[in-house]
Amino acid sequence: MSVIPSRRDLLKSALIVGAGTVVLGGQVPAAATRLAFAHPGMLHTQADFTRMAARVAAGVQPYKAGWDRLIANSYAQSGWTPRPVATVVRGGTGENYPQLYRDVAAAYQNALRWKISGSTAHGDTARDILNAWSGTLTTITGTSDKYLAAGLYGYQLANVAEIMRGYSGLDFNRLRNMMLGVFYPMNNDFLIRHNGACITHYWANWDLCNMASVLAIGILCDDQAKFDQAVTYFKNGAGNGAITKAVPFLHPGDLAQFQESGRDQGHAMLGIGLMGTFCEMAWNQGQDLYGYSGNRFMRAAEYVARYNLGQDVPFTTYNWGSGTTCAPNSHTAISATGRGGDRPIWEALHNHYAVRRGLPVPNITAYATRVRPEGGGGHYGPNSGGFDHLGFGTLTCTRS
Repeated sequence: MSVIPSRRDLLKSALIVGAGTVVLGGQVPAAATRLAFAHPGMLHTQADFTRMAARVAAGVQPYKAGWDRLIANSYAQSGWTPRPVATVVRGGTGENYPQLYRDVAAAYQNALRWKISGSTAHGDTARDILNAWSGTLTTITGTSDKYLAAGLYGYQLANVAEIMRGYSGLDFNRLRNMMLGVFYPMNNDFLIRHNGACITHYWANWDLCNMASVLAIGILCDDQAKFDQAVTYFKNGAGNGAITKAVPFLHPGDLAQFQESGRDQGHAMLGIGLMGTFCEMAWNQGQDLYGYSGNRFMRAAEYVARYNLGQDVPFTTYNWGSGTTCAPNSHTAISATGRGGDRPIWEALHNHYAVRRGLPVPNITAYATRVRPEGGGGHYGPNSGGFDHLGFGTLTCTRS
């Protein structure tokens, strides 16, 4: 059986044999198979920023609507004052983690404004937020929720750092050390040990946010081993973030059931958003995980979008073990809790599957149309769920 090479494999081969030549077969010497990471190369590339800047300046829609939504957000204003702490607590006594997610949202939004408009006031603000946290944070703790903090804010901070790489006055080495010394060890520990619980105990989004953080840290730090760790986990990991466990059942009509669909729809959409983030970052480094396992993720996103748009979907009983003893549990029906909520996750999926790939994804497209223009942190409520995604996909992901 022939193997279709990944985008990254093609890029490696092209680099090895010379500009303008792509080798589709034959052996590549092991010593020559490493390809330098593209920077910026997480959720956004330099080509993306060039496109955004040109179309915002020209007033092209829907870029202009996405830009207007960004610049009106209170978190997107220059001069934001960060509130770093040495110990971030999520879960239990002394919770203070909102200070981190609010500062990350402000850093990202100011970084976007700098890259698109050239405003150094916003670039300086993003830099100062990153420097404040890298010079202060040493520990993330709390209940098991600490692993959510390490995953969610790890991938987000790494994305801001990637945008700001090379900015004047940014202490990149200190920032890099924070990601490697504070976030990665927790991400790695969770993916290996799952807090000592039964392997099926934690929902897919717990794995997915930690996978996204490992992938992003790998890119940020030019660490091939960490990048490969995250990609391998997506394909074959033991926990529920691995693609065949996050999407356990295939249904007719290009639909596939997401692991958290029997739990509630807010968490189902969180998982879809995190998997989309993971796939986009991998794509920008040459790995097509969007299409892995017969577009399995696409089918899951169509399923979640279809149900949350008010339509029916099939459901297969989902069984899992919980706690440390793997006590048996079942979901026998899809959950209507949280049905129809809005998260800024659909534009990236629409623009990948419908625009880049030319595939029919009617439910994803309908949800993207409904949410457009997407906002970000500060637009979807004051609680942590409103800051789970960096957002602004209408501005950043729209492609013609």
